[in-house]
Amino acid sequence: MSEIELVLRSTRVVTPEGTRAASVTVRDGKIVAVLPHDAAVPAGARMEDFGDDVLLPGLVDTHVHVNDPGRTEWEGFWTATRAAAAGGITTLVDMPLNSLPPTTNTANLDIKREVARSKAHIDVGFWGGAIPGNVKDLRPLHEAGVFGFKCFLSPSGVDEFPQVDQEQLAAALGEIAAFDGLLIVHAEDPGHLDAAPEAHGPKYADFLASRPPVSENDAIAGLIDLARKLDARVHVLHLSSAEALPLIAAARADGVKITVETCPHFLTLTAEEVPDGATEFKCCPPIREAGNQDALWQGLADGTIDCIVSDHSPSTTDLKTPDFGTAWGGISSLQLGLPAIWTAARERGHGLEDVVRWMSAAPARLVGLGAKGAIAPGRDADFAVLAPEETFTVDPADLQHRNKITAYAGKTLHGVVRSTWLRGRKINDGTALAEPTGELLERPRA
Repeated sequence: MSEIELVLRSTRVVTPEGTRAASVTVRDGKIVAVLPHDAAVPAGARMEDFGDDVLLPGLVDTHVHVNDPGRTEWEGFWTATRAAAAGGITTLVDMPLNSLPPTTNTANLDIKREVARSKAHIDVGFWGGAIPGNVKDLRPLHEAGVFGFKCFLSPSGVDEFPQVDQEQLAAALGEIAAFDGLLIVHAEDPGHLDAAPEAHGPKYADFLASRPPVSENDAIAGLIDLARKLDARVHVLHLSSAEALPLIAAARADGVKITVETCPHFLTLTAEEVPDGATEFKCCPPIREAGNQDALWQGLADGTIDCIVSDHSPSTTDLKTPDFGTAWGGISSLQLGLPAIWTAARERGHGLEDVVRWMSAAPARLVGLGAKGAIAPGRDADFAVLAPEETFTVDPADLQHRNKITAYAGKTLHGVVRSTWLRGRKINDGTALAEPTGELLERPRA
């Protein structure tokens, strides 16, 4: 067995047992021990002392649209994983749509993996897709290592990834439950969307009226009923409507295997602040009012909401027309999620231990990545070093995203990422990013 290679020291190390002064030892890309701050440095080991900057486990983002291959003018593995590394994220799981081809069979998965292999600055895993007519492809995708399956209950926005109706949803979920897989769901009811006023023009209020909370609430209620009937595992994506939280809490108390995520934009931006024509704020489901945001934070505090992930959904500038009816819906935030959430969390009395639970430990647990999500012996030596008291003003030109569009432009945020480490290697030093060393991840086998 090789000797200790690296010691990372800080007066504030966030561990599962709490935050404390510590020295973290690393060998062969794994954490060996979390020792007292003044522990002797083993002979031959390199030591990095971060002073009072906080050592966090690398973040895990399980909801990222990389759009590669096929729509690389929108993003791509090279730029997406650079942005993630710059933001303290060391693992992401790529969504199965907005790429061509979509990840709806094993041949398409192989194509995506081959494209990602040489471009990944961080570790990358993949979701499969559940669409009409591909039930036969679900088990092979599961056996090939995808982390679960995404479906839409309403139109996805791209023709090659159609929504499923209730009969198709039941067929897919029945198959997925048979091998104890996970279905992750864009839950908006198409009937309510069809009945709502059509989105049009530059006024955000008109767009908000086109995606009413009842669409989410009823879709989630139906999903709960089906998951209960089939004894299946389901996960609600990008929860926007806080009205659904009591349904979710009651279902979970009743034994339904349901988890839920929300996103930085729902927790830090409000409908009231969106200017006319500012379609960089458009996403589906939408950013809602301040009172709804307060209730989402309460859902995080009481544990009803499990995790916070980006739903990074980029596009080219020309698709962000000033008309909320025609503009592409999606918010780019991969690089900014940690400071955005920390800025809001600290104002609401939450600590970095909470942020780590929501943005690292819980997403890692959702996809079964037991080597990720914590600074503890045996885990991967993935870290983010954060200066939590420092602030910066978001300049889109500083983003690593391919397209420099962000709803956070001009906002002053707390939390500067000093460096990011992947398996004991520094991949981001705060000013430059290393060449790609990320690995392609598969669902852990039982």
